[in-house]
Amino acid sequence: MIEGLPALYIFMLSAFTGYEVISRVPVILHTPLMSGSNFVHGIVLVGAMIVMGEAEGTLQLTIGFVAVAMAAGNAVGGYVATIRMLEMFQTKPKASTNKGGA
Repeated sequence: MIEGLPALYIFMLSAFTGYEVISRVPVILHTPLMSGSNFVHGIVLVGAMIVMGEAEGTLQLTIGFVAVAMAAGNAVGGYVATIRMLEMFQTKPKASTNKGGA
């Protein structure tokens, strides 16, 4: 059980640090930040697939499958959110208000 305590401690510190860093990012930088984090999510997905490939036994395969599914959903969701944010900055063509008269 001692081996798990340092891992839990590192996880808690990284979660707290990530929250503090992200909460201080100005709104204008969220799109580039999301683009960079999508890259990291892809690496997490590849790592989860490698770990699942090394799994032995039903429990490890199940946990690996859940990790791959969650990592894939996270990566796809990040790209969807980035596309939606970028669409907010696109200019839309103005509708013509001329109704047949000159």
